[in-house]
Amino acid sequence: MKIASWNVNSLKVRLPHLEQWLAESKPDVVALQETKLTDDKFPVDEIKAMGYEVAFSGQKTYNGVAVLSREPLTEIVTDPPNLTDEQRRILAVTVGDVRVVNLYVVNGKAVGDEKYDYKLDWLSRMRDFLEGELARHPKLVVLGDFNIAPDDRDVHDPESWHEKILCSKPERDALKAITDLGLTDSFRLFEDGDGHFSWWDYRQAAFRRNMGLRIDLILISDALKAAARAAAIERTPRTWERPSDHTPVTLELEDR
Repeated sequence: MKIASWNVNSLKVRLPHLEQWLAESKPDVVALQETKLTDDKFPVDEIKAMGYEVAFSGQKTYNGVAVLSREPLTEIVTDPPNLTDEQRRILAVTVGDVRVVNLYVVNGKAVGDEKYDYKLDWLSRMRDFLEGELARHPKLVVLGDFNIAPDDRDVHDPESWHEKILCSKPERDALKAITDLGLTDSFRLFEDGDGHFSWWDYRQAAFRRNMGLRIDLILISDALKAAARAAAIERTPRTWERPSDHTPVTLELEDR
């Protein structure tokens, strides 16, 4: 099973990119964030024509999440009891015997802003939800745009980003509280070094200069760690015309 996450930053704009990438990369399960489409506008027929079932939860202009899968999707949840919100940021599904939770984590705007406080509260409530999910589903994958760089290896210039949004200690502590449940950053099972990023600003030729952050993560439970055989950041879509500012991240699991 090849699992992927991609913040497409508008599925309407990036649908041709998605089609091209699916044909080239051939993932089995794909979590999308920032689809920015209401549910009545979601391209269901086009996605099915690409060979995927799809579940989605969207809103106009902002946010929006979707999961594409070659296998049927069951046990779909968009509003956990402790996280009911008009913002469409959560989509949990089951694929076979694997539970997949797709997240578009709150950005937070700036340290000290009210949106930052909301982000930390949201992450705390998400931790509680995931604790329950892990108890019910030992084979758990939590993936998406976390809007947090886990540590300084994931930041092109740690000094300039020190204690700023996406890199502040409270945000990293909130992410650690989630991984401490028994979840592992799968990319770090295969790569210890720095300089590996999944997001680059559109400004300052950031992609060409590799001035990025690794904020798109695939976390896996202990029950899946032995099955992990490869993880990657697939940079090619970021080189295409009118790209998303994020690029896909992937994880390959052996069948067990």
